[in-house]
Amino acid sequence: MDLKQFIAIVPDYPKPGITFKDITPLMNNGEAYKYATDQIVSYAKDKQIDLIVGPEARGFIIGCPVAYSLGIGFAPVRKEGKLPRETVKVSYGLEYGSDVLTIHKDAIQPGQRVLITDDLLATGGTIDATIQLVEQLGGVVAGIAFLVELTYLEGRKKLEGYDIMTLMNY
Repeated sequence: MDLKQFIAIVPDYPKPGITFKDITPLMNNGEAYKYATDQIVSYAKDKQIDLIVGPEARGFIIGCPVAYSLGIGFAPVRKEGKLPRETVKVSYGLEYGSDVLTIHKDAIQPGQRVLITDDLLATGGTIDATIQLVEQLGGVVAGIAFLVELTYLEGRKKLEGYDIMTLMNY
């Protein structure tokens, strides 16, 4: 299936010069959403995954159906102050400033094999921070799966050494 036909290209969003890749048409189409999910599930099956981890919010949209299909759990990564129990955190740089991501301290057991999921690989900053959280808790990043990769932003370089799967490249 050509999943690119389900990606809306939005020029000058969220600011002039940016061409936004909108995944909501893919999510709105049950057949396309199932196909994309099934592709990631197939990728994960060979990796003996114990847990799916995804950063808010679109990492939830991608990761939860994958976790469900595999019959395993899902652990959310959220912005600081959004999780109700004890967390670990990591700061990471943004184009203008920095941000903090957190995960519950008991979300990952040492040695658990984790698949990180998100909608888009751009610069790699959010996923690099997510990797740091997983590894800080003793998890093993067995793979990383995205719907879309913006290859011209070279985010894959920041994630060098990790097994990465993307369904679409721009």
